Amino acid sequence: MNEAIDIATLVGFVGMVCIIAAYAYLTWKQEPNPFILHGTNLIGAALLTVSLLVHTNWPSLMLEGFWAAIAIWGLFKAMRDHRRKT
Repeated sequence: MNEAIDIATLVGFVGMVCIIAAYAYLTWKQEPNPFILHGTNLIGAALLTVSLLVHTNWPSLMLEGFWAAIAIWGLFKAMRDHRRKT
């Protein structure tokens, strides 16, 4: 494996770090901020999708689609809950 890392792969690695960081944040924080959690997951899914559009892997691409959809739903839910509290 002597291939150089292209920009799409680098973008995918950044997305992977975002998703892992969001999961770590969820695990470590007693009361995680849902905007940070779901926003970071959405950014990670979007970045991984960019990488997967260049280096197509259909199962992973579908996974990122669901990951993004769940993050968007979580953000909408957090916004709704925030509006109810204020």
